[in-house]
Amino acid sequence: MMKINQTILKEFILVGFSVYPHGQTFLFVVFFCLYLPTLTGNLAIMGLTWVDSHLHTPMYFFLSALSFSETCYTLTIFPKMLADLLAKDRSISYIGCGLQMCFFLGLGGTNCMILTLMGYDRFLAVCNPLRYPLLMTNIMCGKLVASAWIVGFFISVIQTALIFRGSFCNPNLVKHFFCHMRAVVRRSCLDSDLKEYTVTAMSVSGLMGTFLVIILTYVFIVSTVLKIPSAEGKQKAFSTCASHLTVVIFHFGFASIAYLKPEASGGDDTLIAIPYIIITPFLSPLIFSLRNKDMKNAFRKVLGKERNFLNNLVLSLHN
Repeated sequence: MMKINQTILKEFILVGFSVYPHGQTFLFVVFFCLYLPTLTGNLAIMGLTWVDSHLHTPMYFFLSALSFSETCYTLTIFPKMLADLLAKDRSISYIGCGLQMCFFLGLGGTNCMILTLMGYDRFLAVCNPLRYPLLMTNIMCGKLVASAWIVGFFISVIQTALIFRGSFCNPNLVKHFFCHMRAVVRRSCLDSDLKEYTVTAMSVSGLMGTFLVIILTYVFIVSTVLKIPSAEGKQKAFSTCASHLTVVIFHFGFASIAYLKPEASGGDDTLIAIPYIIITPFLSPLIFSLRNKDMKNAFRKVLGKERNFLNNLVLSLHN
């Protein structure tokens, strides 16, 4: 049924956290303190994998690709969200909303695909170690990451085009802190329920599809590791997968809460999205760096080189 007040909208108003007027300054401080280490951690991972030759392996190539994707992902949401927490004008242009949605969906899909590729990489390393160097070449890794970006944004463009096809009705209030697809599609004047069901089904299918592939790879990994006779060998094999599996649990667990929540269950979509959009990107670089011996060793090497450089610089100045 056609909604009333159909008009051509030039902008949307992001309601976001304005429903909590007395807590916005506090939320700004909290989210900024989460965003800073998120950005720093991902940049550090990319930098370390670039400068340390010991990290020039497929596993760390995929990790670096994930860090780059997550950096772009957070840049799509965080700056605008933080600015809106301090500003009275929370408007976003029609085109800006479409672009934000497209990049958010595309980068979210890319993250899921890269996490799947990381699981596939561990599967080959553990279950087929002899052929692993032949299968996971630098060219193949590059092609796989490029494919992840292409698939992620192909689906994203379709979803965004479907949502923004047609007109939107007043009021132009989007009940979220960014242009979330379900919040925006509800402003559609025609067939909003059908559009919402379609785009949600596409996201859930991609989410569950990649998750099931990861689970399948770990079924093969566990079955192979259990056949290793020595306890040390089992521990070494599992240790290479621990960080990835932890991030997968957080990523897909929080995403499932956000996307599989029944409409009739109620709840604030803004608050429900916080774990998936804010907490998961914050935890990911911490888990991959703090639980990774190679990454910590690379960080110590960089600090050692910096310390030696400063010492030599001080000595040269004294001389």
